[in-house]
Amino acid sequence: MGITVTKAEEAVDYFLNRVNLLQEVREIIEKASSITIPESRDHLLEISMGGKEDWFEIVYEVPGKGRVLEGTVAKCKNGLAVNFPEPYMRRREPDCLVVADEGETDKPRFKDRYGYDFDTLRKETFEWLKGQKLIVMPFMSGGEELGYPSLLIAPENAGFFATALADIQGFIPANEIPEGFTPRAIVYLAPPFRHTHFNGKQVVVHNRLKNLHELFSYNLYLGPSAKKGIYGVLLTIGEKEGWITAHASAVRVITPYDNILTIMHEGASGGGKSEMLEQIHREPDGRIKVAKNIVTGEEIYVDLKEACELQPITDDMASCHPALQQGKKLVIKDAEKGWFIRVDHINEYGTDPHFEKLCIYPPEPLIFLNIDGVPKSTCLIWEHIMDAPGKPCPNPRVIMPRRFMPNVVDEPVEVDIRSFGVRTPPTSREKPSYGIIGMVHLLPPALAWLWRLVAPRGHANPSIVGAEGLESEGVGSYWPFATGKMVTHANLLLEQIINTPGTRYILVPNQYIGVWKVGFMPEWIAREYLARRGSVRFRPDQITPARSSLLGYALNTLKINGNFIPKELLQVNRQPEVGDEGYDKGAQILNEFFKRELKKFLVPELNPLGRKIIETCLEDGTLEDYIKLLGDYR
Repeated sequence: MGITVTKAEEAVDYFLNRVNLLQEVREIIEKASSITIPESRDHLLEISMGGKEDWFEIVYEVPGKGRVLEGTVAKCKNGLAVNFPEPYMRRREPDCLVVADEGETDKPRFKDRYGYDFDTLRKETFEWLKGQKLIVMPFMSGGEELGYPSLLIAPENAGFFATALADIQGFIPANEIPEGFTPRAIVYLAPPFRHTHFNGKQVVVHNRLKNLHELFSYNLYLGPSAKKGIYGVLLTIGEKEGWITAHASAVRVITPYDNILTIMHEGASGGGKSEMLEQIHREPDGRIKVAKNIVTGEEIYVDLKEACELQPITDDMASCHPALQQGKKLVIKDAEKGWFIRVDHINEYGTDPHFEKLCIYPPEPLIFLNIDGVPKSTCLIWEHIMDAPGKPCPNPRVIMPRRFMPNVVDEPVEVDIRSFGVRTPPTSREKPSYGIIGMVHLLPPALAWLWRLVAPRGHANPSIVGAEGLESEGVGSYWPFATGKMVTHANLLLEQIINTPGTRYILVPNQYIGVWKVGFMPEWIAREYLARRGSVRFRPDQITPARSSLLGYALNTLKINGNFIPKELLQVNRQPEVGDEGYDKGAQILNEFFKRELKKFLVPELNPLGRKIIETCLEDGTLEDYIKLLGDYR
């Protein structure tokens, strides 16, 4: 039988007797006004409302500013709608991470950026927490089986933050905390400090102690801390232990003929990871609109009577823990208990009926962010909060516990195909850009590695503050969340590719193919097509080296269920609005971007094979040159 915590003083004694903490952290618990250890998810939802029936304001007294409203929580029929009064707080600040310790890192150090030692602010943070009513919540970063003991210490009025973190990473109820629980990571939440110390900016400080990873979250937005902060913890542990947590969704695809294919889809935020888990979107008449020409208005449709069955595996974080690896294919398992799903593409009823129904009638109340939820009403995921009149927030989110998802896969799985997604802009002869990627390209392993090093954020990224043009998300597309050195992750990714020769690689765009608006259709078409092909190899007449060697092979034909995809969507230079001239200018943009980003990795610690692959790119190598280094599309 577990122990039920009832009184505040009992909670402190009970907790401190079961958990091993640094003395200065114990003092936070001992001196806080009160502590609440969540007993259940219902308890967390209750805490999130701050004792109010249907509307709660998250307010802090900030020296020099007075009363500051940081967020609101509306209790809707289907969950809690959390919103932030500042549009800036509705998206992740890409440069929010700083490192406080003296360990190896390529990230900005706190002292260099702010001009003083972090230990001063650390003590101030601890003193502030001692004066608060606190939530103290144990959880496991990275999952119950392969995860690491962790702890959240947060002000009680930020209950939604704890609930969201519990949905994303799970939590250990008060009466189930094991004796000797020793946190490998602690998240300290102190929202007012963004005003007193950081000029209103989102800042997350990582302090890597010998046996403890401290994460100081100085803002309430979940992205940089509850979500990506814990990702950073797992990446830091992986750096030490020699493995990575891939920035990827994954899905098991079952065709109408019972063929099974597992695809892992990687890429920067906005690269289509969550979308890979969605059923292909259809028109009201059941047809599938593949593309619309933004110059002529022409539209391309296909008929697909029966789509593949989808069994979701991961949404954003795929653990590649060494304990899972057993053969020639990469083996992964979800590193999360819940998914932080962006729904900006769902802007009207009927866009994704399956997911809409799950959000309207969930098994238990959900947490919604940046969605216009009215107390006692049903929160609708296509009603996004407005950043300004007529300008909806581009980053509406739903936190979906994976146990609510139908047909979700819990066990480890082998990956047949690793896909990489890129947001691409419209491209034409008159306005050339890098939107020259066809509907699906096959990549040899060496090129697959290079794409994971440069990891373009791409066109109109909805998740990032201020992202424009062709920028890099950084190595692995998870670099904004990592604390160590880029070359360490470059080597880990290369070793992973070398050690899993049975896994193949593709590249897919989203948003535009040349002058054709396609949204996320390329990854859905590629998924249906490759699942139906199964393990069958491509014949030489079915593929051709892409005009740009960075794009591997282009397809000559793509036929799905009797429907041929036009060749101009497979090879962009065949579009009359683009031609060879527009394509080559776009290829030059892409080529220059690769060279600029790859030079950063040419340091002594780089794997010698990796150096050869990068030098091949810098010397404008051919597809055959890449194949000689690490083999062909397998």
